[in-house]
Amino acid sequence: MPVTRLLTSLPQSAYCATEVLANEQRVASQQRIDLYALMEKAGQAVFSHIQEQYPKVTQLFVLAGKGNNGGDGLVIARLAYEAGLNVTVYLCAEEEQIKGDAAKAFQQLQHTNVTIIYQSELLLTSRFFIDNTYDLIVDALFGIGYQGELDVALANLIQIINQTDIATVSVDVPSGLNATTGYVATASICATETVTFIAVKQGLMTGQAADYVGELLLAGLSLNECFQQTCRANVFIQGLHAIPNKPVRSNICHKGNVGVLLAVGGNQGLPGAIRLASEAALRAGASLVAVSCHQENHQTVLAGRPELMLAPDSVEQLANSLLLEKAKVLLLGPGLGQNRWASTLFNLVLQQKKPLVIDADGLQLLAKEPLKRNDWVLTPHPGEAAALLRCSIADIEKDRFKAVKAIASQYGGVCVLKGAGSLISDGLNIWINTSGNSGMASGGMGDVLSGIIAALLMQLDCPVKATRLAVYIHGGAADIIANQQGKIGMLASDLFLPIQQLLNK
Repeated sequence: MPVTRLLTSLPQSAYCATEVLANEQRVASQQRIDLYALMEKAGQAVFSHIQEQYPKVTQLFVLAGKGNNGGDGLVIARLAYEAGLNVTVYLCAEEEQIKGDAAKAFQQLQHTNVTIIYQSELLLTSRFFIDNTYDLIVDALFGIGYQGELDVALANLIQIINQTDIATVSVDVPSGLNATTGYVATASICATETVTFIAVKQGLMTGQAADYVGELLLAGLSLNECFQQTCRANVFIQGLHAIPNKPVRSNICHKGNVGVLLAVGGNQGLPGAIRLASEAALRAGASLVAVSCHQENHQTVLAGRPELMLAPDSVEQLANSLLLEKAKVLLLGPGLGQNRWASTLFNLVLQQKKPLVIDADGLQLLAKEPLKRNDWVLTPHPGEAAALLRCSIADIEKDRFKAVKAIASQYGGVCVLKGAGSLISDGLNIWINTSGNSGMASGGMGDVLSGIIAALLMQLDCPVKATRLAVYIHGGAADIIANQQGKIGMLASDLFLPIQQLLNK
């Protein structure tokens, strides 16, 4: 049963847990596979992967629950025993609690000499893993139906496992992680790898999931193709093989064809953000970039980048300037601030009927006086998203999919919810971005993204495609820097040359 490394495989749709639970039996029936046979296939897929990836394992510890995910773990335990491994199963249930197909797997396991420890018999401590030299842990405690909070005993058990230095393979989903939202309410297994089944669950690819999933792999169990064909998705995974086409430049193109980008921001003491956004736009193909910033920042913004132009910094002058008239796309917000100067420029820009990217302080101002337009792209981080939806950051992180779709629906246009596994939505569909890394947790990264989006809006006809491509290129540039120099110490300006390289590949 093959296991596919997700990010190098064919493009995938992603589904919430309820969609998979509601349809997997139907799809299995169409393929004439009963549910116990499906459990066997799932266990075989994970065990085959263990044999391939961890060939030196001789001591296996399986953490199993009472449901079907636990049943998968019991199948893995039996197969490992039959292959000659020493196996211990820690069962977080009593025998009479195991029902259905999991009970069949338990009966099969009882024909072996696998050591089975019940939670009521032994409360695991960190000492247990010191005294027993396990090579690998299989996490099969909770499946994709899990949601809510763990009780204290199970949360402590998960924390003990996480404190070991033993590699852990999670079955379908790391126990404690919500497979639909990616949220961890109490605690979750920190997996080295997660082998998920049939279809990709959306919560494994964004937000808190980045700390728990490890490497994500897919075992289709002969059902993946049928599942995707018969179950309509509105969440999609955006990887190298599933991004919009890059802009193609004609041999007779001149700077007027691409046009002028007007970037507005850079209040007193805040020159860096608008400079980063503007230079990123140049590297992403904007032919002409003019910057309207506070007059005390003029020299700083232009220093070392003479290709940038200055636009008037007062509302009266900017309103009557040719640069505003000629601008093809507007970028508003990096370093803008929220004082009177910022508000007057914000209002002027919003009066223009031109494609617009709003970031940073521009989003905070928009949150105070909400509007809806179909020709803009909003790029909030979780804090700014919370302001737009008038809720807490915790509310955003509990369900990032709900949040990004709500912003796009309420405010119109396209929304990018930044963070690990950035999400892009037009209010109907959502794309999960797979490029990028934790080195991007540094100042100015969001400003660079807003500049790339603005530049691609000038070169592509579809705002959604321009935004999706920009988000992927942004993360891809950071991946190049991480591979060459490492994640720690990565600067937003380090991305400029890789951005250019990726767009020209």
